Amino acid sequence: MKFWIRTLGLSAALLASFAFINQRAALSDAPAADGDSLKYPQEKHLNNLRMLTFEGENAEAYWSFDNKHLVFQRTNPEQGIPCDRIYRWDISGENMESHPPVQISNGEGRTTCSYFMPGNASIIFASTQAGGKECPEAPERTKGAYYWPVYNTYDIYVSDVNGKILKRLTQRKGYDAEPTVSPKGDKIVFTSDRSGDLELWTMDLDGGNLNQVTYGLGYDGGAFFSPDGSQLVFRSSRPKTPEAIKEYKELLAKGLVKPSDMEIYVCNVDGSNLRQITDLGRANWAPFFHPSGEKILFSSNHASERIYQFNLWMINLDGSGLERVTYDPVFDAFPMFSFDGKKLVFSSNRHNGGTRSTNIFIADWVD
Repeated sequence: MKFWIRTLGLSAALLASFAFINQRAALSDAPAADGDSLKYPQEKHLNNLRMLTFEGENAEAYWSFDNKHLVFQRTNPEQGIPCDRIYRWDISGENMESHPPVQISNGEGRTTCSYFMPGNASIIFASTQAGGKECPEAPERTKGAYYWPVYNTYDIYVSDVNGKILKRLTQRKGYDAEPTVSPKGDKIVFTSDRSGDLELWTMDLDGGNLNQVTYGLGYDGGAFFSPDGSQLVFRSSRPKTPEAIKEYKELLAKGLVKPSDMEIYVCNVDGSNLRQITDLGRANWAPFFHPSGEKILFSSNHASERIYQFNLWMINLDGSGLERVTYDPVFDAFPMFSFDGKKLVFSSNRHNGGTRSTNIFIADWVD
């Protein structure tokens, strides 16, 4: 299905913007529109919680270096968005309805894992667009199992803030995705299968100087730099038993990963001083450094009666001081602190009217 549908002379992207404005206006009188009514009483680290999107699947929202914009991915078939597209959003003003999110991906393939480049004038993201204009086929649903696709057509691109491709940083058959940028503005970390397994790699901003960071068998991904740019935090599956190793290798050969057993790891940017931070069981993922550089915020279902309930947790770098941060009964994930450390953006299923929509929320952070 081609994304750029034309209806009454309007592009699907513009229709999506109008739909966003209308949906927000329709919910403007709802008691959970913004403020502390959006948070649960136990969420002492969050103040002035605001709900920014109201329908569809909106996730992986990340701040620009000047804390004025967000870049995120959205899926909403009802708005002509059949699979993930990348959007940029100026949230610096009070009246965000006057400038709704702007689509920057070209509507071809699936796009994911976007992040601002230093200077805020360009955006890095992963896309399957070179492998075909259509959305790649999603893995079949299997009862009692959940898989992430590892498409071998993902490559990493840099565009300007309006979507014009400036450079294709990777160009090979295989998985190159999940890029994020160091606060120092000198390095990109990403996940690649170029060594035969899903490992972390770094490269310079122009795609040169490739270095492999991790080497252990298992999926290493979703990496972010520490505030000083010296360390990486990431999620890892690291199968250990013969049965788990066999399953991991068989799934990877099919372009799949089973994310139900992951822990949080930290290492130096060169891969040294690798250590496991969590040992909680189940799925622990979407980690991000606290502004102090001494704690990790992450999403986990380890304490949930239902395996699909994910909340944000915080832990010290030495694995002590585990603390629950959010309490939604369904899903909280993808946290990122603003670069000044004052705000937190994350995705959640809270206050979605009983639908399956995942939306973006911003809060003032309270230590």
